[in-house]
Amino acid sequence: MFRVVLYQPKIPPNTGNIIRLCANSGAALHLIEPLGFALDDKKLRRAGLDYREFARLRVHVSLEAFIEAENPPRLLACSKFAVRPYHEVAFKLDDALLFGSETDGLPEVIRTALPPEHLLKIPMLPNNRSLNLSNAVALVLYEAWRQCGFEGAG
Repeated sequence: MFRVVLYQPKIPPNTGNIIRLCANSGAALHLIEPLGFALDDKKLRRAGLDYREFARLRVHVSLEAFIEAENPPRLLACSKFAVRPYHEVAFKLDDALLFGSETDGLPEVIRTALPPEHLLKIPMLPNNRSLNLSNAVALVLYEAWRQCGFEGAG
């Protein structure tokens, strides 16, 4: 199933919402350190409700450590600097979906290390900066899952 990868997330309620999203979609959630909060943060728990026990959550010290541990066949990253809309990608169940932090996005060194066709954008009106992280993850993850026939859904 899909892997959602959050690169150095900073806002606990966003990650809590994403925990709930992953628990309900079957995606594994991977957090890349440093985190802007502790995993026992009250705001994280409140947003994630009781879904933490249903989510597959792992923390990695770096993106390299995630890649070494998980060996994803394809790493797709969302970025405001990308040109390829996310909905034009043919997603696969073993894709890893990478998202940058709420304040900094993905560093240029990560964006330039990926093939350009692996950088995805979410269309928005001109002159807007970004969507909320949990909304962005929901859009991309559910489009990917939809393309795969909502495999595993009841």
